[in-house]
Amino acid sequence: MRQNYKLIVEYDGTHFHGWQKQRSERTVQGVLEAAIHTMTGESGRVTGSGRTDAGVHARAQTANFHSASGIPPAAFLRGLNSLLPDDVVIHRCEAVAADFHARYDARCKHYRYCILNRDLPAAVGRQYAWHVRRPLSLADMRAAAAVLVGTHDFKTFEGAGSPRASTVRRVLRAEFETRRHGYLYFEIEANGFLRYMVRNIVGTLVDVGLQKTDPAGMTTILNARDRRCAGATAPGHGLFLMSVAYGSSV
Repeated sequence: MRQNYKLIVEYDGTHFHGWQKQRSERTVQGVLEAAIHTMTGESGRVTGSGRTDAGVHARAQTANFHSASGIPPAAFLRGLNSLLPDDVVIHRCEAVAADFHARYDARCKHYRYCILNRDLPAAVGRQYAWHVRRPLSLADMRAAAAVLVGTHDFKTFEGAGSPRASTVRRVLRAEFETRRHGYLYFEIEANGFLRYMVRNIVGTLVDVGLQKTDPAGMTTILNARDRRCAGATAPGHGLFLMSVAYGSSV
């Protein structure tokens, strides 16, 4: 009998070419499937809640896979962590219903984008934040971010090749938090995200913070449904998938 297993996975995306398995590139899905194959001899697929891009990190990515090995979840947890590279850690493994699907059953995702806003770059942790030297207007960025909350068509912030049936998404939270030493966290939660959506939003918000774009213009940019109206795509290394929620609809 095949059992469905749910994983909560943390990874440092610095040396990964994203989540999705590729023939000639190192990916998170690839190393997970290789570790499972070593334990079980099976060549199954690990399904993630979404496909993070090259350089993007995850604090708590959710994934699932099926196995007929009969290995208990606790044994999978210990065994897989012993086989995985240092930049991937499984925090939890549990048996779930056969029809659980990490991607299709996801109801809400929380991403964080980290910006270092000061003149000097960071030596330690430089691979986890976008360094923006010029001062940013946090008040303007917060005003522009507030426009995103609610149900909207986010086609303006969609990257090419986004796998979707619709570009409408519901954003539950979009706000900035300040941290010490010049760090800013952009926190965004939604019922789903388009490809590059968070990074394109952040690039646009930074333009607002640099006063290249008026915060009142965010509504116009959003409603344009035209990628050319938004800012440049923010670097992948500042982005973290923080959590994925399941259960009742959001």
